[in-house]
Order: sequence, then structure tokens, then C-alpha cells
Amino acid sequence: MTTKKRASKKAAKAPRKMSALAALSVATNAKKTTAERVSALAQAPEAVMKSDDNLQKLCNVVKNTEEPVQVRLEAINALATAAFAVATFEPYRNDYIATLQEAAVDPNQEIRESALGLLASEKNKFAQKKLLDGLKNPAKALVPPEKALQLLSYDVHTEAYGVARDIVDNSPNELARQEALRVLAADPNSTKLFEKLLRDKDETREVRQVAASALNSLAPQKLQEHAREMLLDDSEYEDIQATSLSAVKQFGDDEEVAKDKALLKSVNRMSADAKSSKYKKSAKDFLAMVAEKEEK
Repeated sequence: MTTKKRASKKAAKAPRKMSALAALSVATNAKKTTAERVSALAQAPEAVMKSDDNLQKLCNVVKNTEEPVQVRLEAINALATAAFAVATFEPYRNDYIATLQEAAVDPNQEIRESALGLLASEKNKFAQKKLLDGLKNPAKALVPPEKALQLLSYDVHTEAYGVARDIVDNSPNELARQEALRVLAADPNSTKLFEKLLRDKDETREVRQVAASALNSLAPQKLQEHAREMLLDDSEYEDIQATSLSAVKQFGDDEEVAKDKALLKSVNRMSADAKSSKYKKSAKDFLAMVAEKEEK
């Protein structure tokens, strides 16, 4: 194929440029193909802010359960894009939120997740209540528990902490448990829980890494204390020891670390015996850093 023909073919596939109002007209026309409407919706956000009538046309596409799901999802995206122009969009915000709240209980899960995600980012109380209700009573759940917890993390509060603790103790699945722990990572009262999980070798690696990350934020000194002990433990997992080394490096007292012969011996062993070349390098870099500081 010649260069000219390739360029012609590429041009044929490119979305046709049109004005925002023309794009809105195509986007809301049920006689057009799904592909045409989705393409037009990418160019339609500007039209939303030209009149309330334009906004309602797009909101109606979102709310119409007989419309193709892909078109409805793209219409939600177009509204969200328009909403980024905060000052200009302000007169339309209430209708936008009302549309998202209606979509949040839509029969289609993709529509629900998209709407709830945007509402959660706005710290919307309606969305928070729906998500919490679903976690307390799975029969009312609008999205899977792990997704609900992820969305609640936009604005964590006391009630969410309580629900998250219940899920940690009685999780429907491992992903939900990990998301619950990520929610609790902002709760100072969960420090003891994370210390326990970090040291429990029966826990999954993922949970222990989440625990380490949470302690890094909640109680870095506690993390450093546990990190030293885990580095001295020959039976500890290599990746957990690597995380421990990072904690000691970040929070350890330079003078105390330099005097800690047992710790340095363990790190030296790691630099020689670690299966991962990445962890070997981390250990070697740590030892070099300690040696350099001692020279000074």
C-alpha cells in the first residue's frame, strides 16, 4: 500500500471534526450508530454549558435504559468533562448530580459504577449511604464490596471504619478484605491491627504489604521497630524483608543502625543470598550508605 493510500485510509477512520452543538445533535440521535454517537460525545461537552436544554438532552441519554450502554457511559463521561469547568458549569450542577444519583441505582452495573465513582469523588452523601448500606446488607449492594470500599476511601469517616473492620474480620473475598484494610489505613485506632497483620506469616503477602504501608503513615516508628525484627528473622519472606529494609533506611537512627551488628549481618546476608537481584542491590546500597556515613 502506498503512503498516500495509507494516509487516505487513516483519514477515513479518524473521527469527523464538528462543532460542539453538531456533536450533541449526533450524540442524542437514536438513529445514528453507537460508534457515531460515542465519537460525537467526545466532542459534545462544550455544548452542555450553552443552555439548560442541551444539558437535559445529555442527561436524558444517561437516564434512558433503552439506550446502548456504551452511549450512556460516554454521555456520563461527557457530563463529567463539562463539570470540570467548575464556574461555568455551576448553574447545571444540581441537575448533573441528580442524574448521577438516578444512574447510581441503574439496572446496569457499569452505569452504576461509573455514576457512583463520580459521586464518590464529589463526597456525595447519597452515594456514601448507598455504598455503606450495600456493605452492611449485601442484598442492597449496588457494586461489589471491594469497589464500594474503594469508592468510600474518597471521604473516609467513622461509620466507614466500623464497616471496614467488620469486613476485615468476615470478608466476602480477599480483594474486599484488602480494600477494607486500605480504608483503615487512615484510622489511627487501627495501628494495633496493622502491627498484628504485619507480623502474621499466615497472612497473604499482599495483606502484610498493605499493613506495612498503613503503618508507614500511621506509626512510622512502630514500623521501624517491627522492620528490624523481621530483618533478623531468617524465616521471613524475602519481599517482606525488603520492605523492612526500606523502613529501617527511612526511619532508623543512623548512629544506632551503624552500631547494630546483628542487623548489619542480616542485611549483608541478604545482599549475598537474596533470590531477587533487586533485593540484593537494595541490601548492597544500604550497606554502602551505612559505610559512607560512618566515614563521615
